[in-house]
Amino acid sequence: MIFAEGENYRETRPLGIVGSVLRQMHLDGPLLLALIMVASMGIFVLYSASGQDSEIVVKQAVRFGISLLTLFLVAQVPPHFLRLWAPWFYLLALLLLLSVLITGDIGKGAQRWLDLGFVRFQPSEIMKLALPLVAAWYLHQRQLPPTLQSTLVVAVLVLVPTVLIGMQPDLGTALLIAASGIIVILLAGMNLKLVAIAGALGLALAPVMWSFMQDYQRTRVLTFLNPETDPLGAGYHIIQSNIAIGSGGIFGKGWNNGTQAQLDFLPERSTDFIFAVLGEEFGLLGILVLLGVYIFIIGRGILIAAQAPSTFSRLLAGAISLTFFVYVFVNTGMVSGLLPVVGVPLPLFSYGGTSMVTLMAGFGILMSIQTNRKLLST
Repeated sequence: MIFAEGENYRETRPLGIVGSVLRQMHLDGPLLLALIMVASMGIFVLYSASGQDSEIVVKQAVRFGISLLTLFLVAQVPPHFLRLWAPWFYLLALLLLLSVLITGDIGKGAQRWLDLGFVRFQPSEIMKLALPLVAAWYLHQRQLPPTLQSTLVVAVLVLVPTVLIGMQPDLGTALLIAASGIIVILLAGMNLKLVAIAGALGLALAPVMWSFMQDYQRTRVLTFLNPETDPLGAGYHIIQSNIAIGSGGIFGKGWNNGTQAQLDFLPERSTDFIFAVLGEEFGLLGILVLLGVYIFIIGRGILIAAQAPSTFSRLLAGAISLTFFVYVFVNTGMVSGLLPVVGVPLPLFSYGGTSMVTLMAGFGILMSIQTNRKLLST
């Protein structure tokens, strides 16, 4: 069976009533169920992490409802339409990033937000989708593995928004967005020699990058290596997080019974460090359940990418899936002390709105790719 663009994909086995309805709505049942499971677990833990604040829980539930609606709407957009509009979407995201540097709202020492009066959002979140879209668009009709010229063009597409976001400053988001573009190049089959050269170049530029980092960012890196050097300052987050996770043991202390969270020892416990609350209250067992659902979501996304009919769809679906893996890895690594603190929320689990909407829009694209697969007669 050969898949290509042109005709509606048809399952060879009965889908059942639920499966048929979901396919008509361009929704992938297993993936949708897993996403709802993660968000539901997040809301459950958020109630405890927020100090039993029902208002925050309701806000998060409403945001998830909006995110589900976004997923549904994006899933209705066929992949070929996404491909046609990818470069314009990227240019729009770039213009919004430039607008942030000029007129953006400043909060907590960073200039990351645009306030349009009726909505306030981070344009960097839009770039999380725009970059893999434009990278897949550029490579889909070119020679694969990509030539040096194609690789350099994509590298420029990645570098420009990465620098703009780094200037806000928002190093964590900048690195995540850069990762999404790099993943597209790697999935396209980038020559291993070029990978080695790029890696060596990155190491050589590390001192330059260090000089451009803010003081607090340098402190985070140094503290990551030895948090005990500043236990009441820069190392406080990591130390308290490790105490919370370690004290949870195998089965945890129970819902609403985590001392680190309930007694306010754990900072940012509703957002960046909510994973530590999960570990303290539900133990290793709770962590494994959440990671298991995450692994299923990532695996389902990779399967969709493998079955996609076109180069554009494969690269885009693979980039969305593996970038989601990077988000999970960075947050859990950060909270457990394996990576420096970079302010990355746990996807679909931490309290927040813009990031959740962006992620669900990405999964809407995955579902569009899955349900719009085309059948070419054998």
